[in-house]
Amino acid sequence: VSKGPGNTKVAKSTAMPPGPPVYLDLVYIPNHSNSKNVDVEFFKRVRSSYYVVSGNDSTAEEPSRAVLDSLLEGKAQWESNMQVTLIPTHDSEVMREWYQETHEKQQDLNIMVLASSSTVVMQDESFPACKIEL
Repeated sequence: VSKGPGNTKVAKSTAMPPGPPVYLDLVYIPNHSNSKNVDVEFFKRVRSSYYVVSGNDSTAEEPSRAVLDSLLEGKAQWESNMQVTLIPTHDSEVMREWYQETHEKQQDLNIMVLASSSTVVMQDESFPACKIEL
């Protein structure tokens, strides 16, 4: 049975290929920290000192509580307890609730959530900022 080009089905896999963990200094969690693209396997494999947590849209579930929980679960499987800093780009209800409900586990896993009150002003515009030293 032959199929024409329009009838070919290609299976898409979202699973990460096998391999060793990757260590980075700074990682922007993809897709505004939405759980469709990021899971426990992501945090088991992509190990970083800093993760930027973007997203301020509760209707789109951004940032996703599942992604934040995946960080805890993935980091718990690391061989070392290196410090990890989360840098939220927005103050969200999801982030606040997650921080309060999992604070003890964050401390056990050496995870710090960065809260910055610094503001940068440029050309009549101001926005929150934080300083990261790598």
